[in-house]
Amino acid sequence: MKKVLMLITLTLSLVLPTTNAQASTYAKTQYPIVLVHGLFGFDDVLWVDYFYKIPYKLSRQGAVVYTSTVSPANSTEVRGEQLLAYIDQVLAHSGADKVNLIGHSHGGPTARYAASVAPQKVASVTSVGGVNQGSKVADIMRAGLAEGSTLEGVAATTFNAFANLLELISGSGVSGLPTDSIAALNSLSTEGSRKFNARYPEGLPSSYCANDGKMRESNGVLYFSWSGGSTYTNVLDAADPFLALTGLSFGEKNDGLVSSCSSRLGYVIRDDYRMNHLDEVNQTLGIHHLFETDPVQVFIKHANRLKSLGL
Repeated sequence: MKKVLMLITLTLSLVLPTTNAQASTYAKTQYPIVLVHGLFGFDDVLWVDYFYKIPYKLSRQGAVVYTSTVSPANSTEVRGEQLLAYIDQVLAHSGADKVNLIGHSHGGPTARYAASVAPQKVASVTSVGGVNQGSKVADIMRAGLAEGSTLEGVAATTFNAFANLLELISGSGVSGLPTDSIAALNSLSTEGSRKFNARYPEGLPSSYCANDGKMRESNGVLYFSWSGGSTYTNVLDAADPFLALTGLSFGEKNDGLVSSCSSRLGYVIRDDYRMNHLDEVNQTLGIHHLFETDPVQVFIKHANRLKSLGL
């Protein structure tokens, strides 16, 4: 029996170090990864972070990961300027020359802004369920809130309070970043996105629903995207009925808040994962479609893709 135990111990000592070494460098990109949250994003609420378990799992695979602090609700340009300030902090802290930006939802255009304004600081931009050409849900909300109306004012007060509450209970309220839900709504609408894209077109396809965006743009930044194309993905996820309802706003494939066509940017990895808008960042609490790739693994595999490209 002792000989058997010694043989097992010897075998593990030979195998495990090699396996761990390989795993610990799989996602080790040259430049740090900076995650950028979407609308009403937060650090963590009751120990649940916005990118649920993603930073931890990426770091376990060798990546250096930062989660940015930007306004939970504001215009793309305001959030983009905040992201640029955060990038400077990351560069100073890490000693790196550039960062790899991965933005979810409104974080996609936010990351695009930073890369367009300061491409020398950004190696790549990856849009995950990004609102790159607007959202039908935002359009419906914008149409129902007449500009300057009492209803718009009430909605602004309500959603701003919600965003500020999220900041407070997640521990990021000390940031003092401004909140403007109406500015966010305008940015996420089709018209707002059209105006933004005219100024910051890098990585976009030639037309809506085209799939010909450039992976490497003239500014030297590489662009990628992926998204889900389903709404109701798991009966145990309490958020799925809401996303199934909002998904009815679209007459095309969508994740409940963003159409697959709108999500396309640069090299499209996939736009039809059986994931909804929250599944894309491993919410709620990691509940997702039983027969689809684990969302965390999509992030890890992409980090390895960036690593293989020297990023």
